[in-house]
Amino acid sequence: MSEFKASGFRDEFGNAGPDLVGITTFTSPYYFVPPSGTTAERPSSPPPGMLRFNTDIGRLEVWRNDHWATILGESPNLGDHNASSGESRSGTGTRGVIGARATPGFIDEIDYFTIATRGNATVFGEMSSARYLYGTFASSTRGVFTGGNGQLSRIESITFASTGDAIVDSGTLNLGRYLTIGCSNSTRGLTGGGTPYIKQIDLTSIASLGNAEDFGDLVEAVRQPGAYASPVRGIFAGGYGPSSAMKSAIQYVTISTTGNTHSFGDLTVGGFSGPKGTGSATRCVFGGASSPTTKVLSFITMASTGDTQDFGDLISSLSTGGSFSSVTRGVYAGGLPGNSDTCESIEIATAGNGVDFGDLSDGGHGGIGMSNGHGGL
Repeated sequence: MSEFKASGFRDEFGNAGPDLVGITTFTSPYYFVPPSGTTAERPSSPPPGMLRFNTDIGRLEVWRNDHWATILGESPNLGDHNASSGESRSGTGTRGVIGARATPGFIDEIDYFTIATRGNATVFGEMSSARYLYGTFASSTRGVFTGGNGQLSRIESITFASTGDAIVDSGTLNLGRYLTIGCSNSTRGLTGGGTPYIKQIDLTSIASLGNAEDFGDLVEAVRQPGAYASPVRGIFAGGYGPSSAMKSAIQYVTISTTGNTHSFGDLTVGGFSGPKGTGSATRCVFGGASSPTTKVLSFITMASTGDTQDFGDLISSLSTGGSFSSVTRGVYAGGLPGNSDTCESIEIATAGNGVDFGDLSDGGHGGIGMSNGHGGL
């Protein structure tokens, strides 16, 4: 076996370090700094296992031979291990939330689920008003609702680890909108599309929730698109244009920057208006579209571009429902016809059909979902 030797190390003060020969271990009360750079500066042909710090998303990432995998610094599954028992010790798990909805009257109720286990919803609290078809996005600690019917510009939030009513924040969207959608990474939330037909994408800082800023524009003004995000990219898909024609275009932005969307591909499988996104950091699965109403699920690979591919089928052809996901499981909840309370889940890494997940506390449509463990974090 050939001998491995590395030399020329320096510590953080510029002093010479030891040469490393053969199998070597070392400890330090200080730290080591891995290579760093932006997403655009990723090496073109990295070796498997390469570790680097991505300055765009503020996280470590490792090359897994076919994609860059983000290393999470925090986990919603971690509890306080100094606690004696209960949820404070075990953690909340990854929570999925569905907000206010139409039943066909409006209710202001917020439901939540623990995504790792199947079962019925528990009431989390209430939104500030009964409404539907608003936008949502979330970090690992805070969930945000934006807009809603009546073309509201309101921004309100919840804290995932607790339960209680949503808090109306002092900031607002640039444009009041409903039939809108949102997506986010761990720090930035985007709200795109809506009625009246809107091109503008609003940018909100999740930690501070001040007034939204202008991020850029969609290629075309649409209402009721679908959306999802990885830590790097925000995806907007489908919707209706001013002529009420269904739009099949999938568009993307780089969340850490600002600017207009770029072409990703087309929705070639399943419905086009209102497709609900679930997924991991690498894959987005669309389902529950309203035009045409369909059981079909389709997916894209987030880091590439291209048209959707067939994933499987939901049990029911429900539309205008909500969705949320962990990085392993996606859930589609409620919808039309019948203001259903039914929820179905899929396993994101493997193509396949939906299975029964549980029920909402009250059926309805237009209740939009989010979670504290989605693929954008």
